[in-house]
Formats: sequence, structure tokens, C-alpha cells
Amino acid sequence: MTKNHPVIFVGAGPGDPELITVKGQKALAGADLVLYAGSLVSPAVLGWANPAAELVDTAKLNLADICARLMAGYRAGRRVVRVHSGDPALFGAIQEQLEILERENIPCLVIPGVSAAFAAAAALGQELTLPEVTQTVILTRAAGRTPVPEKEALHDLARHGATLVIYLSIKLIDTVVAELTPAYGPETPVVVAYRVSWPDQQLIRGTLSTIAGLVQAAGIERQALIMVGPVLSARDGELKARSKLYDQAFSHGFRTGEDE
Repeated sequence: MTKNHPVIFVGAGPGDPELITVKGQKALAGADLVLYAGSLVSPAVLGWANPAAELVDTAKLNLADICARLMAGYRAGRRVVRVHSGDPALFGAIQEQLEILERENIPCLVIPGVSAAFAAAAALGQELTLPEVTQTVILTRAAGRTPVPEKEALHDLARHGATLVIYLSIKLIDTVVAELTPAYGPETPVVVAYRVSWPDQQLIRGTLSTIAGLVQAAGIERQALIMVGPVLSARDGELKARSKLYDQAFSHGFRTGEDE
């Protein structure tokens, strides 16, 4: 009797093969069949795969083709791993795959991954939240071929003044700037993180008034995040607000402040 194994969806992280989780690495090492998004997943990540595993690049496959392969692998008793870049929960297009598999009573597991937003923050040596500056991070995308809900238009999100991380929108950089500038102001800092954690990573710093020209000069048209917000000037020494957690005068359940 064939023993079946759950189909595992793995977040590969942003590119650096060492930024995959240990659990994701173990899933790849034990896989018989690996389907991966070749246009986005770093080939280095596949170095963790079982050398005997069948590797299938899904870049040219549609949803029906992908799910057919996942289901066939499951029914044959193979250990099947589906690899997505970053974290599958963010713009990962896994929901429709999960629904099809679940309708066929095929069990699935999802292993989270490191999103490019956090890899970019690490590369910058930068917190995305700072007291008295912003305590909110908004992860979103601009409207393009795929629309966004009207209430989530960039100019509305910008009114919060939060740290804004915009995915899948670098080709729309002029539109992004036009949408954000009225609320943030033209001198608000911006970082464009291109292929963050890959060997050819670029971090382009500018402001809303300069970033479009810098991006165009660099020839960047894909695989880049746009990060916007006043918190991004912290490394320039312009922001003095800091967390009180480790302040010597601040007490909490594990430490009594020295001034008390």
C-alpha cells in the first residue's frame, strides 16, 4: 500500500541560501520531487535539495499544470516540496494551489520564510519601527495589471505616515512617487532594495524627489522593494528617538530601573 506524505510549501527566503529556515532546509533534503518558481527562487537554495530529487522549474507552467504535478507526486507516494521565494504568505500565490489540493483531500503543510522586507532591513542595519517616529509597517503593492482594493490606494496608505514597504511595483516607480509625495513630502527618505541578499544586491538610497531618477539610472525593473518612511533616516543621525526597553532608568518585570 502506498504511503502518502503531505505536500510541503516552503518559503525559500529572499535569495541567500542560508536564510531558509532549518525546517525548510530539512524538507528539501528529504524531498523526492521539488517544484520551484525558477524566475524568483535562487538556484543556490536548491543546493539544499536531495541530490536524487526531481527538480521542476514552474516558471512556464500554469496553475493547472503545477497542481497536476503536485497531486501526481503525492499519489505516487513521493515526498513533494513546492518552493516559493520569500514568505509564501506575502504575494506568494499559494492560496489557489492549497484550495485545489484540499478539494482533492491532499494534506498540505506551509513552512514560512524570510520576507525580502526583513532581509532589506537587516542589510540596512535598520529598524522599521522606532518610538515616536512610527510603530507601524505596511506591506503592500501598487495597482497594476492586478488591481488593489480602492481603500488601499497608495495615497490613502501614505496618510498614516508609517513605514511603507511596496512589493512588485518597481516598474511603477513614477506612479508610486506621485501617489506618496503629497502625504510624506518630497524629502522623505526612500530605499530601493534590489535582489536583496543575492550576490548582486543593490541598496539605492534617495528621497521621494530623487528615487525615480536613481532607479532608472540603475536600470532596475524587477525584483526590487520600495521602502518609504521617516524611520529610514535613523542611520543618518537625524532621529534621536529610541526604545526605552534597555534604558537604565526604565524598569520592567525582569529589571528594576537604576533611578528607582
